[in-house]
Amino acid sequence: MRAIVSFRLLLITDRQRSALPLAQMVEAALASVPPGSAAVQLREKDLEARALFQLAAELLPVCRAHRAPLLINDRIDIALALDLDGVHLPQASFRADEARQLLGPSKLVGVSCHSTDEVAQARQLGADYATFGPIFDTPSKREFGPPVGLEALREASTLGLPLFGLGGVTRANAAEVMRERASGVAVIGAWLGEKDAGRAVQRLWDALQVHG
Repeated sequence: MRAIVSFRLLLITDRQRSALPLAQMVEAALASVPPGSAAVQLREKDLEARALFQLAAELLPVCRAHRAPLLINDRIDIALALDLDGVHLPQASFRADEARQLLGPSKLVGVSCHSTDEVAQARQLGADYATFGPIFDTPSKREFGPPVGLEALREASTLGLPLFGLGGVTRANAAEVMRERASGVAVIGAWLGEKDAGRAVQRLWDALQVHG
């Protein structure tokens, strides 16, 4: 049975920007929105395998309690070992069809995309969703070049793959992203950069409701 993308908030981790232990931030964030409305993407590129495994194992029961899929960047081996909900693949990682072959049909496979061509390829290779951006300017995404903007998101959204606008997304501009037919938003600073992660995520969720 194929996994369904039902969440609208993709909360991407960066423990170095978190004022509290990551598990506490995730718990506060997920408790502030309806069960199943958010997913967590574990993105800690500097961690070696054992530490990353331990962190994923710590976050998994928190996510399960709130019916939030837990996805891990790149590490299909850890996803399999812990029976996580899926993986998120950078462009330089495995192809979506390769990940699918290893994970099976019931797990989520997401891909980071920065152009319409990349979205088209991700869809062709069987990805379940993609992040798309950077939509707005943000320090964490400047390595990928200048913002692609809302017009590019509008064009990419016509390809039929669920897209999550990423890069500089805040509660102030989340509604703009949703107006371009995005399935949701992906955020780092908008929740980890706040002292009260629960309140920040709740306000972000409220902003998404403006456009249903």
